Amino acid sequence: MRLLRRILLLLCLLPLSAQAAISPNLLKPLSGDDPDTRVAAVAQIAALATPEAAKVLQALQDDSLYAAPDGKVYIVDGEQAYDPASGKSVPLPDGIDGVMVNNRLRSAVAGALSGLKLLAPERATRLAAAQALQQSVDPAQLPLIHKALAQESDAEIQQILQVLIASANLHAPDAATRKQAVQDLAGSSDARLLPVLQAMLDKGGEPDEAVQLAAIDTMGQIKGRVARMEFAGNVFYGISLGSVLLLAALGLAITFGLMGIINMAHGELLMIGAYTTYLCQLFFRTYLPGLQDAYLLAALPAAFLVAGLVGVTLERTVIRWLYGRPLETLLATWGISLILMQMVRTIFGAQNVEVANPAWMSGGVTVLGGLVLPYNRLAIIVFAVLVVVAVWLILNKTRLGLFVRAVTQNRRMADCVGVATGKVDMLTFGLGSGIAGLGGVALSQLGNVGPDLGQSYIVDSFMVVVLGGVGQLAGTVIAALGLGEVNKFLEPVAGAVLAKIAILVFIIIFIQRRPQGLFAMKGRSVE
Repeated sequence: MRLLRRILLLLCLLPLSAQAAISPNLLKPLSGDDPDTRVAAVAQIAALATPEAAKVLQALQDDSLYAAPDGKVYIVDGEQAYDPASGKSVPLPDGIDGVMVNNRLRSAVAGALSGLKLLAPERATRLAAAQALQQSVDPAQLPLIHKALAQESDAEIQQILQVLIASANLHAPDAATRKQAVQDLAGSSDARLLPVLQAMLDKGGEPDEAVQLAAIDTMGQIKGRVARMEFAGNVFYGISLGSVLLLAALGLAITFGLMGIINMAHGELLMIGAYTTYLCQLFFRTYLPGLQDAYLLAALPAAFLVAGLVGVTLERTVIRWLYGRPLETLLATWGISLILMQMVRTIFGAQNVEVANPAWMSGGVTVLGGLVLPYNRLAIIVFAVLVVVAVWLILNKTRLGLFVRAVTQNRRMADCVGVATGKVDMLTFGLGSGIAGLGGVALSQLGNVGPDLGQSYIVDSFMVVVLGGVGQLAGTVIAALGLGEVNKFLEPVAGAVLAKIAILVFIIIFIQRRPQGLFAMKGRSVE
């Protein structure tokens, strides 16, 4: 019985030993002088897709592959030699010399090693390897790509591998193969294929007329798909920018509409919300490392409360004495903004601080074949919608909202019927400041946080408020999304600076024609 078990074990190990070794006929060309043969040998070895093949290629890349006078190659490590043809360690042969590796062969080896990652067990590794091969695919890698495609189960990676095969076949000697490859690329949305196909149409590029006609048709399909993808991308990023502007301007729309305060410190309230997010991140990283990805959920109420308390403090100490004097409120709040920025520089330093996205907000979703929608921007769009809904409910379904609307439309009448207008002013300014803090949380997920963060959004916030109509929630939403879309569609044509100038000129002309903005107020607050 024991003898039978040993025989079965030997029979099982025999195929493994045969698979581990590499045929000497594949290894011998590596020691030769013909560059084409050596590159072809690298591709054939890589197509084996075995650990032994990877070991040989890695040794070739590390300059540890040596050749004996009889043409056999060995992997040398110090005084030890390894024979990949037998899979065994052998004494160091006499007269061996290092295999010369030129730039062409080194490039082929690097590509082959990258291609071997197509067979890795981890999906992320295989996807990264496939995307890396999209930069430059060699026809010699076709056997390896075919093998990877045969055992690939992920649809996204399968699609990339099929495009790689078609791209490599564009250089096939057979015209029918080239034509089929061109037709297979018609379903791609990769703009990098356009120069390759255009090269086939240039003089001397592709001799076969049928292949040229197929290339023209494929280019037209790819261009149309790329144009649709760019349009969808501009729409998405316009909505994303509009959501950011909306979060930055929403609090300003409430306070400016109610009290007529030109709050130049509104940007610094955004900054306070962003730095509160940074402190929440530090707290979770230090004391709750296992829950670090949840810091953003704690930062939302914290930023609202901190920015709201700062706003209430400013209203009670400075702004309440300046109602009805807009120019003086502008100067006072501008001085407050300078004080807040200097306080932040003193506490946190002048350098930007990094607020990392939680793991669940990292990455993105791919649509339309190549358009990536980042999770952090999707989350900000959803968050902006939730904030707008919450503000609408507060203003239209609560007692505070009733008082706010009453004071906005006729302050004196509201005061006569018993509304505590001073308290309403304080709570409203605190609400607007808290919403600015929430905007700071959103901004912290898009870039670094610094003392000058608010200065980048204060002008845009005022443009949104003035364009939408002072005190009008619907107008603020429409103006923010409209400015975001216009900006994203103008930037590729005119550039970022000219796009900003064009938008500013448009708003000036619009306000000249319609001073009340998109939506007029039902009434004015009377002092």
